[in-house]
Amino acid sequence: MRLRAQSLTTLLVGLIALSYLIQLLHPGYEEALWISGAEYQQGQYWRLFTVALVHGGFLHLGFNLYALHILGTPVEQFFGRTRYIIILLVSLFFGSLASALFNNPYIASVGASGMVFGLFGALALISARVGVEWRGIIGIVLINFALGFIIGGVDWRAHVGGLLGGTLTTLILNRTK
Repeated sequence: MRLRAQSLTTLLVGLIALSYLIQLLHPGYEEALWISGAEYQQGQYWRLFTVALVHGGFLHLGFNLYALHILGTPVEQFFGRTRYIIILLVSLFFGSLASALFNNPYIASVGASGMVFGLFGALALISARVGVEWRGIIGIVLINFALGFIIGGVDWRAHVGGLLGGTLTTLILNRTK
């Protein structure tokens, strides 16, 4: 019997969901993985990536995992695993770095939304080639930014950084595809 290879997107959704379960069961787990400017300034650079593993509640987790699945699947299919991983990691890095550098240094940030917003940028750029309407993507991004400002408590800096990271990386990878 052969095992079917799962998509990286599916595996990542499962990993983040499992990490959230650990977060619920083990006090202190979230604090060990989140990012803030103060921790970044202390040289805790791994937090630029581990932040995607912890979330600020079930709705936060649900929105990010749903968006990761919906956006990530066509991007992964278009670029393949290796280039997809590059887009994810650069988006996450840029989002986390923007949060660490431009947010209040004593406010922690959690979640995978920097990575998700990078996927918004990637999908917008390849939309015509994967049968997606780019105007809809731009509209959803703008609505997300507006809601973030209205609701408050949303790390829009991570969203902007992730969007820029994913867009720039996709521009570069698209040239070599």
